[in-house]
Amino acid sequence: MKPDVRISDLQILTGDNRKLLPNLPAESVQCCVTSPPYWGLRDYDHTSQIGAEPSPVQYVENLVEILREVRRVLRKNGTLWLNIGDGYARNGGTGNCGPNAIVGNTKKLIQKRNCKVPSCWGLKDRDLMGLPWRVAFALQADGWVLRSRITWLKKTAMPESVKNRPTSATEEIFLMSKAPTYYYNSEAVRESTGANLRNCWVLGPDTGGNGHPAAFPRELARRCVLLGSRAGDTILDPFGGSGTTGVVAKELGRRAILIELNPEYSQISKERIRHANQQNFRL
Repeated sequence: MKPDVRISDLQILTGDNRKLLPNLPAESVQCCVTSPPYWGLRDYDHTSQIGAEPSPVQYVENLVEILREVRRVLRKNGTLWLNIGDGYARNGGTGNCGPNAIVGNTKKLIQKRNCKVPSCWGLKDRDLMGLPWRVAFALQADGWVLRSRITWLKKTAMPESVKNRPTSATEEIFLMSKAPTYYYNSEAVRESTGANLRNCWVLGPDTGGNGHPAAFPRELARRCVLLGSRAGDTILDPFGGSGTTGVVAKELGRRAILIELNPEYSQISKERIRHANQQNFRL
């Protein structure tokens, strides 16, 4: 398995993570920080993409399968930091704002979820599907230890035109471990008062675009990497996207392996890494 690009200790692999993850050695990764595509949200223009399944049940099953392989490559004291979003079951179309918004700088990346209410879980029109917790419980049943739910409170939430519920401004981050005892550096990130970090993170978006419509903030990745690893450890992101996890990992003196299905976003990652190298980051 040869990486598409390798800058120092950062590898970018382009392809289906279900095919590439089995090639990684067992217990070779300390920490996984990732955000899979949300179900039915955007078209990433690839036939093998996660999130385009006909049913959210299949989406959950696919994530369990992929993250089972992640658990295999984690060290015995390794952790998974999983950011995942929710959605509503309802009929609808697309618009200029709100949950059906045209997103990013390309008009083809639009939310497609609200086409038909899925025939599962007793869902009804306008039901909140509870996908983050359905995924978390499925992973727990598959062997993961569910240790914490962190609420990511967005400083700048996407506007919604709804008038019958509050605007959504939060997402879930789950901390999971391979075993009940695991590495967690509680001193690495503290509250401003010096107290133990709380499970509500108020984070804003990064300034400037990076070519990806759903990148999470670098500060989010930074906290997960610092809490879950030591300098020199290997960080994995099986849904590499625009490379945020890899860039942050290298800034913090970690190794990183990114897997990205779409060659376009893989190229974005490479360009960000090269730019970071030019800015004298430790790459």
